[in-house]
Formats: sequence, structure tokens, C-alpha cells
Amino acid sequence: MVWNGRQNRGSLRQVISLCLLCVCVWQSGAESLRYSLAEEMERDSFVGNIAQDLGLTPSQLAARKARVVSEGNQQLFRFNPSTGVLTAKEPLDREEICPQSETCTLFFTLFFDNPLQLIRGEVEVLDVNDNSPVFPKKEMVLKILETTPAGSRFPLDRAQDVDVGSNGLQNYSLGSNSHFLLALGSAKRGAKYPELILEQQLDREKEAEISILLTASDGGSPPRSGTAQIRIVVLDANDNTPTFSREVYEVQLDENSPPGQLVVTVAATDPDEGSYGKVQYAFTQTLDGSQQLFDLNPDTGQIRVTGKLDFEETQSYEMMVEVTDGGGLSAHCKVIVEVVDVNDHAPEIQLTSHTASIPEDAPPRTVVALFSVRDRDAGDNGRIECTIDGDLPFTLSPTLGNFYELRTNAALDRETTAEYNISIRATDCGPRRLSSRESLWVQVTDVNDNAPAFSQELYSMWVTENNSPMVRIGSVQASDADAGSNARVQYALVREEGQEQAAVSVSSESGDVYVVRSLDYERVRALEVWVSAADGGSPALSARALLRVLVRDENDNAPVVLHPGAESGAGAGELVPRWAPAGYLVAKVVAVDADAGQNAWLSYELAKATEPGLFRLGLHSGELRTARAVAERDAPRHRLVVLVRDRGQPPRSASATLAIALLHDFSDAHVRLSQDAPPAEPDDTLTLYLIACLACVSALCLATGLAALLMKLRRDRQRQAEPLPTFPTAVAESDAGSLPRSLVYDVCLATGSLSSDFHFLGPLLPCFPAGMPPVMAPQRSSVCSQEASGLGERGDCAEQGRAPLSEATGPTPVVEACAANKRVELNLNSDQNPWLAHQ
Repeated sequence: MVWNGRQNRGSLRQVISLCLLCVCVWQSGAESLRYSLAEEMERDSFVGNIAQDLGLTPSQLAARKARVVSEGNQQLFRFNPSTGVLTAKEPLDREEICPQSETCTLFFTLFFDNPLQLIRGEVEVLDVNDNSPVFPKKEMVLKILETTPAGSRFPLDRAQDVDVGSNGLQNYSLGSNSHFLLALGSAKRGAKYPELILEQQLDREKEAEISILLTASDGGSPPRSGTAQIRIVVLDANDNTPTFSREVYEVQLDENSPPGQLVVTVAATDPDEGSYGKVQYAFTQTLDGSQQLFDLNPDTGQIRVTGKLDFEETQSYEMMVEVTDGGGLSAHCKVIVEVVDVNDHAPEIQLTSHTASIPEDAPPRTVVALFSVRDRDAGDNGRIECTIDGDLPFTLSPTLGNFYELRTNAALDRETTAEYNISIRATDCGPRRLSSRESLWVQVTDVNDNAPAFSQELYSMWVTENNSPMVRIGSVQASDADAGSNARVQYALVREEGQEQAAVSVSSESGDVYVVRSLDYERVRALEVWVSAADGGSPALSARALLRVLVRDENDNAPVVLHPGAESGAGAGELVPRWAPAGYLVAKVVAVDADAGQNAWLSYELAKATEPGLFRLGLHSGELRTARAVAERDAPRHRLVVLVRDRGQPPRSASATLAIALLHDFSDAHVRLSQDAPPAEPDDTLTLYLIACLACVSALCLATGLAALLMKLRRDRQRQAEPLPTFPTAVAESDAGSLPRSLVYDVCLATGSLSSDFHFLGPLLPCFPAGMPPVMAPQRSSVCSQEASGLGERGDCAEQGRAPLSEATGPTPVVEACAANKRVELNLNSDQNPWLAHQ
């Protein structure tokens, strides 16, 4: 029974699908999966349950982002992560996927994330007997000489069955005849081809042609078969048969051989003459499509390339060449062409996963991408090396099979490089090295790892005093090398706990500095505050800078005259003797200005004077001196108005009035000045303060006196047996006291007396240098007993070498007192003497 594969394929597929729907699964150490699937199954046919085989739940597959990638350019399988089931996307044709291969295995890779895991899997496509054996020709013609001896062999064309294994070609059978038997010959790769064996010699005169049916059968269930008709033409006798120089011709040919290139020349000879000695060459058996790739010259026997050879598709070709002479005798030889691999395929890079962005604080060895490489060449031509172009902080790590991981090998810094163009180059190891390149863009995302930086550590700004509130005086600037919100800088004043609010403010966005209130240079000359700049990162980073605000002085203060003071009424009184020479210092005007710089540089001038030519005023010193010697004709009283002016813009000034009296004698100076001065207005507050002070001083004196009295009584009791104390012999000549000798009072006290009072007894004429006017000499009184010092008025003066003053008048500023034959001097200062007050 003959089966026709194309007519019965539909019904046979249903039967075989029910038998071969069972799927075999092997799992080795959870690292590989193996399944098998019959070919020609329907779309979305079940291949295997990966979740069940790995012991995972569908939720775990979804959480780990499980996905399946088939090797090669075509994705043949579909993986459902929600169920864990692997199915075929479309019907698989084993003969199309794996032609001329005993086994057909499709490989895939299962990828997991979190953590990264790769599991290699394979699906074996099982052959189904869906193809019948087919002969290349429906009729084969053999011309056999009638004198051919029995036992001669005649090779026939081999049938082709694209199925493999038991479904492939298994047997040949020959129809019944009386001359030939069928035998099977073996090719180099184990392929079987039929041969006719002449069992009984032919007789052309009895039978000129013989037809025999040749049947080829496979081992499928049910088996399939194909037939061809053999027509044998019996030729007349020919003495010699052509003979090849070799039975087998073997040659190696590069796969990139161009069309027309000579492969080999087969040669056969026939000793016959005439037409029986002329031979013709022809292909009798061409396997694997050789007839489309090679051409045989029938006259010369040259075999040349006519198509494109591809080592990756077919590594060798086997052809049978028949030579026939003019008498119809023939011989056969075998030509085997080995295709030599040439490095004609560049490596292929297939990206599996890619991380488009990575934070700059990612640790080294962070996986950025996963890819696979392959080269369809063989040997060194198919061995691949992967590298990264340029000096980049990335490295390649080989992993399972032909997969590579792209990882970081150093710390990243976005501020240095914000993104990387990573060029991965795959190069084979052939003599002429071929390479391919895949570019990946990886963006480095920012992390807040840079604090803001001020352009200056110290900012100095100026503002003029008496400024308007909220006036802008400058700005501070800080930059942040980060990006986005991490680089957004905000400014603020650093305020310590308990510190009062500063007089300046800083704009949080622009950094502009404002003075919030009016400043006074005389109170605040400089302000120092710390300004912080914080970025918008989390956590925020900050920096500080010192802000110094310097107040610029403005001429807003007029000079203030300290002397003569304003409390002196109509003017300060100064006394000048009539004998004052030119340049005599009368007074010194003292003034101050609260401003600074040239705003505080003061100059003095006389604005008004009773007699302008008599006095002059120092421009910068403020000293008032006589411009010439005082004359008798000069008025006794003078009034001067002094103007004090600063150098500000505009200048400010102040004035003061001086009253000057020209005197012959200072004794009536107080009376004259008092007459000139207007009566002072009573000050009730001052009077109250003076009464209170007087009461406190009186109480203190009373307490001190009582304490001194008690101590004195106690000491007297303790020192009753002790000798009386002695006094210095010359107290008056000691260094005690700060007043000159002419202002010394001599007081006489009794030794041991409990009384502390003393009496002014009588005048003592003072001594003064000869030639000094009597009116200018100080006056002196002395009272001493005869037993005290033994010195009289003249004796004292004579001892000092000075002249006595017998006409002394006025109060007595100096008193001498004698006690217990000792002389004691007490220094007293009288505030009632105007002359002493002036001095």
C-alpha cells in the first residue's frame, strides 16, 4: 500500500498529536529545563509548566519578572508568567527548523530578576512521519550492454525522506523480474542508496528494454513510501568500458568561493575507438541540492561552482559522476567536496535587559545590562571576545553560556559625567577578525552628595548710616554641583539662641542682602552675621559664610563744645593779667564730634571779638592766645564768640562764648566775674541731690568720729605706761602735700589732747621772690608760741633768703601751728579764694 504524505497529513497529524502530546521534562539542579514537543502541533500548544517544574508559584514568577528568550532571531515560544506555562507560538516544522539533522533541539533562556538568575532550557522537536520518501526522478533509464557479466552493479538514484529516525527512509524494494536483484550501498555519512545487481546476463535479441518498479519505504507508523520506474535499455556489445583514474575524488573548497571557480576535474578513459571511445560525463546522484551549486562539463569533466556555498548550512557535498562512451558503456566515480569554514560572519550581540539610569551612589559591581553573543562560524572563527571601548567605569563579566553582564567597576560621579555612551564590541578570533558593536546609553541620576559652596568665605558690604529700611546692599551667591532639587539653594541667616534679631535680612531665593532698619554709625559701626546656604536634598546639605556689614559715616552730628561749657551762662570767664605778653595762653577750646573721618576733623575760628587784634585762636588746636602784649589802653572786659566747624559735606558747626577779664590784681576777680555773670536760676533737683549727699556725708562723718573716739579711748588706756609719741622735726620741709610751700598752713596742737580743732591765731607774712609784685604774692599767717619754734617772721624769711611782705591783706591761706615744741604743717585748700580756684 502506498501512502501519499500530502493527502493524508491532516488526518495523520490528529492521530499523532494524541499520541505525542505527552511532554517530557527534566530538571537538573534547578539550572536547566528540558521539554519535548511533536512537530506540526497547533498554535499555542502546551510545552511545559515551568512554575511547577521549578517549584514556584505564579505570583513568584511575576514578582521576579520571569521572561523567556529564545536563541536566534525568531522567538518560537510564548511564556505566560501568570500561569507559568510555556507554549509554542506557532506550529513547528522540524524539517524546516533543523534540516538534515538527526535531532532538533531549540534552546531558550529563562530570566529572573530580584535576584538575577538565568536558567537554560531546551525543547526537543520530535519528528512526525509526515513526509513520504521521494525519488529525484520518476523514471530512471539505464543502458546496459548485453555482454555485461552477471554480478555487475548499477547504482540508482537515492530517494529522499526529510523525516529522521524511524520515520526516515528505511528500505527499498524491487518489483519482480528475471534479471536483476536489489542491493543497498552506503554513502560516506551512512546514507543508503539502491543498486541493481545483474543476476542473469541480458540478451538484447530477446528483450531490448526491461521496466522494473523501485519502491522506497520509511519506518513510520503507518509507513509511507515512494516509487520510481527503472527503464533498462539493453545495448549492443561494446568491448571496453570507460575507466576513471580514481574511484573517489575528495577536495576541500572555501565557502566563499566565487561562482565559476574550478572544484575538480574528473577524468575517464576508454580504449575503444570511434564513437565507443568518446566519453561523456554527467551527474547521476546529487545529494543535498548539489546540482544547484555545482556544474559538470560533459566533455571535459570539470566541476565548477555555480551557487553560494555556506559552511554553516552544509559542511560537505557528495556527488556521483557517470562517464559513458559512445557505445553506451558507463562507469561511475564519487566526488566529495568538503566546505572549509571562512570567517564570513560577524558576531551578533543580542541585548536581553538594560537599565537606562543608575544612581551615582550605586556600589561597584552593580548590574547595568545583560546580553548574549553568538557567531555562526566555527572554530576560532566562532570564538568571541567582548570588550568595552574607551576608559569607562564599567566591566564585562561572563555568566551562563554565551551571556555577559555589564557591571560598574568604580564609583560614579554625576557631577563629573552625567551619562555614558557605552560601546560594547564583540570580536571573533578568525584570521580576518570581524566585529560588531552595540551602544548603550546609561544616565547617572543625581544624589545629594555635594554641599553648596559660597563664592567667598567673607562678604563685606557697605551701607551709609541713616539709610532707608529694606535697602539692598548686595548679595551672596552659593552654587551646588548637584542637579534638580538637590541643587536648589536657599539662603538664611544663622541666628543663635537668645540672639536678638539682626539688622539685616537675606532673600532665601536670590541671596540679596537687605538692611531692615536705619543704622547709626555712632552706635553700630559694623555688623557680622553668618549666612547659611542649604540645598533641597534629603537630607539637606549646607554651608556657611560670614557677612560683614560696614556702616559708612555721614555728617549727621554737629560739633559739641566741651569747654567752655554751656552751663557757664552767658560765657565762660577767663582771667588775663595786664602784664601778659604776646602768645600768652588764655584758654583752650575743647570740642568733639561724634562722626568719624573728615566729618570729625574740627577747625576753630573767631566769629566775633570785642577787639579782633588782641586775641588769636589756633585753627586746629583751639588754643586762645594773646596776639600781642596786653596794654593799659585795652578794655578790661572782652567777649569772644568761637565757631567750631567740621569738614563734612555739608559742614556742621557749633559756637561758644568766652568772657575775658583783664586784671591787675586777682583778689577782686571773683567779685568782678560775679558781677558780670548773670544770676543763675535755681535748680530744685540739684538742690535736692546736694541735701541728700550732705546728709549721707554727715552721717558717715558722725559714725567715723564715734568709731575713732572709741578706738582712741581704748588706745589711751593701753598706752598709759608708754612714752609720748614724737613728731618729725621738720614736717614743713618734708615731701608731704601737693600744694606749693606758699599754700601751707601751720597748725599747733597739744600733744595728747582729745580736741581736734585748731585756731587761726594771726597772720604770718609769706616769702616770695624779689621783684614779684606784692599784689601777686600769696599771703601767709603764722601763730606760734615762743617755746615752739623760736623763729619769727623775719627769721623764717631770712632763713629762706626771701623778702618779707609786711602789708599782706586778704584771707590767710597758710597757717603755722606749734604744739609741744614741735612744728606741724597741714595742707589746706580753700575753695573760697577765687585766685586759688583759678590756679
